[in-house]
Amino acid sequence: MKLSVAEIAQRIGAEVVGDGQVEITGLGSLGSANVGQLSHLSNSNYRNQLADTNASAVILSAADAEQCPVCALVVDNPYLGFARASQLFADPGSLAPGIHPSAIVGQGCEIDAAAAIGPGVVIGDSTQVAAGARIFAHSVLGDRCSLGKDVTVRANVTVYNDVSIGPRSVLHSGCVIGADGFGFAPDSAGHLVEIAQLGGVEIGADVSVGACTSIDCGAIENTVIEDGVKIDNQVQIGHNCRVGAHSLLCGCVGLAGSSVIGKHCVLAGGAGVGGDKPVTLCDGVIVTACTTITQSVSKPGVYSGSIVFHEHGKWRRNALRFLALDELFKRVKAIEARSERDK
Repeated sequence: MKLSVAEIAQRIGAEVVGDGQVEITGLGSLGSANVGQLSHLSNSNYRNQLADTNASAVILSAADAEQCPVCALVVDNPYLGFARASQLFADPGSLAPGIHPSAIVGQGCEIDAAAAIGPGVVIGDSTQVAAGARIFAHSVLGDRCSLGKDVTVRANVTVYNDVSIGPRSVLHSGCVIGADGFGFAPDSAGHLVEIAQLGGVEIGADVSVGACTSIDCGAIENTVIEDGVKIDNQVQIGHNCRVGAHSLLCGCVGLAGSSVIGKHCVLAGGAGVGGDKPVTLCDGVIVTACTTITQSVSKPGVYSGSIVFHEHGKWRRNALRFLALDELFKRVKAIEARSERDK
């Protein structure tokens, strides 16, 4: 891939300062880029690397353009600009349109002629695959599934029955969509009787599902992942969850069944959501790494919390007391202040 700085600037909405005909062949970090590579300055901590960069062009803000020793692409948000530029150099993998001879396609399917079905793929009955969709080697789709335009299913993905996936979404290798939710009822002898999981999964447009992530089907109604959601590797989403549009779930996040995550939320690595009752997070909630949310959150903001394990009853009492520490501290400070005045 070779693009001029001017071509890149047009694609990402940047203003060029310098020679727009400089040729770019790849990307590099500011401190280690070579001639022909494009870099970016989106964090002030790396500003000291700008003067000595060997990159041929740098995406940066107007405030840093004067200090740039090479061609500059000036944007309001350099990190976003670099994200858009990176897409120009991505290798999407090759898969020719058509159905590979080794693929197995069930009855009543509608496979667009512009879709690509790779070797060893298995597709169940009555499944629809739209134009531009690509299903890589040895992935499996169940019955009554629907893949929108330009969906990408990487190798070794398993999609159960009754799953719909919106346009331009990506399922990375090893993820499992639509497996049974974890629901059992104990009988009089304490044996666990499985609750049949009869719902499906709805995944919106422009969703990314990471490698080895599991999204369970609904027990009766569908599990729903709204448009623009980005899910990292090894995330567990239980049955009947709903994840709001453009939220971000980082690695090893776990959502208990029926959890509801609002729009534009961020759950950092290892965070968990689940309690005695279904938990709902409003829009704009950020949960820091390894924090467990056991009650619904109705106010946007950043939430953190972890505590060492203990016997459950004592842990709950201590956790409630922990929430009162700030008020207790204020009371102690007030008592100390009165004591000083009385001296």
